[in-house]
Amino acid sequence: MLTPQRPAGVRFSLARALVIWGAVILAAIVLVALRLHEVAERHLEEEALRTARGWALQVGRVVPQPASLFGPAPAPRALLPLAGLRGTTAVYAFRLHAPDGRVTLASEGLPAAPAALATARVLDLVTGRSTHVVELQRQPDTRSAVHADVWLPVQGDGVLLGVAQVRVDLDESAAVTTRSAVRAASATFAGLLGVGLAGLLLWRAYARAERSARARIDYLDQHDPLTGALNRESFVAALRRAAARRAGHSAVLCMDLDRFREFNEWLGRGAGDSLLRQVAARLRATVRSGDLVARLGSDEFAVLADTGDAEALATLAQRIVEALRQPYDVGGRRCEIGASIGIALHGVDSREADRLLQQADLALARAKADGRGTFRFYDARLDDELQRRRRLGAELRDALAADALVLHFQPLMDAASGRIVGYEALARWPHAERGWVPPASFIPLAEQTGLIEDLGAWVLRAACREAARWPAPLSVAVNLSPAQFRRDGGIAEVVAEALRDSGLAPERLELEITESLLMARTEPVLRALRELRGLGVSIAMDDFGTGYSSLAHLWRFPLDRVKLDREFTHSLADDAKVGVIVGSVVSMAHALGMHVTAEGVETEAQRQALAAHGCDVLQGFLLGRPQPADRLPHQSADTALV
Repeated sequence: MLTPQRPAGVRFSLARALVIWGAVILAAIVLVALRLHEVAERHLEEEALRTARGWALQVGRVVPQPASLFGPAPAPRALLPLAGLRGTTAVYAFRLHAPDGRVTLASEGLPAAPAALATARVLDLVTGRSTHVVELQRQPDTRSAVHADVWLPVQGDGVLLGVAQVRVDLDESAAVTTRSAVRAASATFAGLLGVGLAGLLLWRAYARAERSARARIDYLDQHDPLTGALNRESFVAALRRAAARRAGHSAVLCMDLDRFREFNEWLGRGAGDSLLRQVAARLRATVRSGDLVARLGSDEFAVLADTGDAEALATLAQRIVEALRQPYDVGGRRCEIGASIGIALHGVDSREADRLLQQADLALARAKADGRGTFRFYDARLDDELQRRRRLGAELRDALAADALVLHFQPLMDAASGRIVGYEALARWPHAERGWVPPASFIPLAEQTGLIEDLGAWVLRAACREAARWPAPLSVAVNLSPAQFRRDGGIAEVVAEALRDSGLAPERLELEITESLLMARTEPVLRALRELRGLGVSIAMDDFGTGYSSLAHLWRFPLDRVKLDREFTHSLADDAKVGVIVGSVVSMAHALGMHVTAEGVETEAQRQALAAHGCDVLQGFLLGRPQPADRLPHQSADTALV
């Protein structure tokens, strides 16, 4: 039986059709691949630009006087808050340019662009010929396989400060985009193989990829990529919509994590990111169904509560405080970090969204000043206090520049012999109009305004100069702030310079640190304390016993002395258990080769009890109040010295 043969013309037509169809499929696949690549590249560029803009906006919030960053000679320590800002974003290198193109500040890890190119770009951005420049780079380097260099202007209070060149890590975004593109391309290829549905499947795949990319971009426009919470812009927009409704049905809760900046700097970006994700998850689990959670900045979060009832808000705030206070597991390490909250009510405190945020921030500052780990409602008096604190901060800066502060010294007395063995140096501020400004006012202010390092260095230098005039072996004790330990090796340099300039023998200087410093950044602090001990000075832990883990950490650090908190001294007569605790601490310290100083001695009975328990040195109003250097007891001829 013969098989019918197709005419040659038919065979030719079928072959040509197959060739044409194959070419169409191939062309369609190529077009889809190119379009997917274009969408992916645009997504990466938009995400890089958004991250860089967010970083630039935060500069003014974390750096005091951001305009100084673009001045002729910014201080090297200006890198510290910028480094902390980099720790919680995808930005890992930057370079700041003055409006004339001159580089004023730069981090490590960002190679310099050709001078002519950099100057041209800065001028284009300064003059407004361009709003930004994004360079997407896929060449492997030491940090990431995919990154972008973004050039954009930086403004502060509506004034152009200069231009920032920011390098953004796009590894994670590129991976997500690549996987999405691969899936879309695979679906498209499979669909094109279907006879008759090739065109439809091609369009659907393209549309799906476009929608996916757009959805990702829209999501990133509205959410913080690290925590998944709303970002600042989306939160403010939601707050404005809520404020447009009838008053009394919403409130703003602003919060930040207590001591997170130190935690992030000391334990690293990865640990900080993990902690922030856990905080956001706890917030979402704690608030009510109608409430919105946002991350406003580095460690700043906010909640838009769908109620204006003060009692309900207080309950919610307390629930959040308790939830965030619970221990976190960060890389197998148990960490505890609290939060403070400020609350402003719509319709009661203000009807404007921006004003509500500002008022909640003021209430947050009050909560932190009242001891942290708590919440406060906005009070109109906080505005007056804010203005007062701003004026006082400016005056403190001027006083430091004019060397207008003074030191007073409180005696330290040997418990056994009653002889003066040294003094503790205490900063005092004689204000021309306010009189003597209490240390409880200007010391926290210095910490909040970034002046604490300058203040601490001044106290150290002045105390060493004065102690060098005293007869040996009188010593001087100087308190150090945790902020002075942020820069590795920095505190040792400051102490060495103070000793060298004053000529004071190192063994006559005692440096007092707080227990909170020892609870975080363990290895860097340990390294810094060893450097200080290497200079020959002694180290004392101040306010010992106020933290929950003093005994567990005491043996790990090179300490020479512990100073019992004044609460132990004041409670000796009221509770017999306190005496047992004091005796145990003294015995433990002596067994570890340390001396013990008891603070707050105000009665003869307290002095005798502390001496009986074995305390080595006593300090308090009974033994002497802080006095200027020319009125110290050792100046009298009848004062006994060790």
